[in-house]
Parts: sequence; structure tokens; C-alpha cells
Amino acid sequence: MVHPAVRSAAPLLLVALLATGCARPAGGDAVAAAASGLRAPAQSAPRDLPAPALRTPAGAEAPAGPSLPPLPGIGPETLAEVPADTRQVLISSTPGPADTTATTVLFERAGDGWERTGEYAGHNGGAGWKRDRREGDSTSPIGVFSLSDAGGSLPDPGSLLPYTHEPALRTGAAAAYGEDYAAVFDRVIAIDYNRQPGTPPNDDTRPLGWDAGGKIWLHVDHDSPTRGCITVDAEDMVHLLRTLDPAAHPHIIMGPADDLAR
Repeated sequence: MVHPAVRSAAPLLLVALLATGCARPAGGDAVAAAASGLRAPAQSAPRDLPAPALRTPAGAEAPAGPSLPPLPGIGPETLAEVPADTRQVLISSTPGPADTTATTVLFERAGDGWERTGEYAGHNGGAGWKRDRREGDSTSPIGVFSLSDAGGSLPDPGSLLPYTHEPALRTGAAAAYGEDYAAVFDRVIAIDYNRQPGTPPNDDTRPLGWDAGGKIWLHVDHDSPTRGCITVDAEDMVHLLRTLDPAAHPHIIMGPADDLAR
């Protein structure tokens, strides 16, 4: 409590205390100083206090490194497009962008790396590869695509992917490639380029629009380039159907070697 004799100086004392930002004991000296108009000394920032420790905000995580181990011939830009939970990858490629004889290789996760478990000869689009391909231009799209659905004109051979048996695909194959090639859609795996995953391969839904083309599949080879699909021989198609597992989130990386090396 402030002494009655100096009650009239209390407001000035309060101002002085607020200005200094720290508490001082009340007493005659403080009151006298306040009453005489003495100003508190200017504050200076302490120089001997350590900087506060930096902390990661709650819920924040340190930036992640590469999610997947390297794949042969696949550069960091392309690899970054493959989801981290993918454990099966097909790489379908040719040496140059205009080439039409493709090699498709299957890699499966093995510990901290990948194991090469299959290699298949076949073809790609008759006009080579194109990132911005259009309907009817006979190019195969460049990119990374999921593999989620399968089917064919023949019954399911034991596919792990959802399989739609559609005998009418023989008619479609003959219309696309000629009567001599009616068997090329006996087994197909839909490549999820401009299509709705979870639907039969011949579903016409095209999220990117009709002009981008669609129905890009892995199908049975016919010893010649395609209208945009990737081919392997009939036995290899059955092997892939029995191997590609939805639980492994299979994807295909496709395009010319230089492009995939980005």
C-alpha cells in the first residue's frame, strides 16, 4: 500500500512502472523519483540469451525423400509419377520416339529394390509415341498409368485383376485390324489412359474428352504396329493376367527411352 503522504504521487508512479515493463517495490525512493518527473531508463534487448530452439509445428512432417527405389532407365521426373505404394511396374519402351517395336519389362518390389521378373516382345502405335496424342493419330501415349481392369473375348484364365468376359470383342478386333486379327482382343488389360478405372476395358467414358482418344490396352500381338495399344504374345498376356495384382497397385510406364529417362 502506498503511504498516505505520497498518495498524490501514485498516478505518476504507475506510469513509470508501466513504462519500464517490470515490477519495482513501492517505497519512498520510488515515489520521490516518480514525483520529481524522473523517467525510467530506456530498455535494451539482452545480448546474452540463447536463441529459442526451433520446433516442428504440430502435425508437420519433414520433407520426404524419394518414395520408390530407382528403376532401370527411369529418370527422377518420371519415377515421381509412380505412386509410393506401387509394387509392380511394367516398363514398355522403344529406343526412339518413332519406333514401333516395343519391349515390355515387368519389375516387382523386392526388399529395398526391384526384381526384374519378366520381359515381353511386342509393338506400340504405328506412329510411335506422343505425350499429347489425339484420337486416330496411331500414337501410343507417353506417361505413367495404372492398370486396374482386364477382360477379353475368351473366358477368364485366372486373372487377379477384375476380368470382364465379352465375346463381342472379337468383332471389335476384326473391325480395328481386319478379320485375320480377330483374336487380338482374346485377352486385354486396360491401360488407364483417358478412361474410368473400375469399369470394363471397352467402357467409353473418357474423362479427358473424346479427342484425346481412348481404349489404350495391353493386348495380344499381331506381328505389326497398333493404333495406340501395347502388345505382347498370347502366352505372355495370360502370364500378366495371373501376375498383376490389384493389391500391388500395378502401373505401366510407357514411352521412348529418352523421354522416360527425364
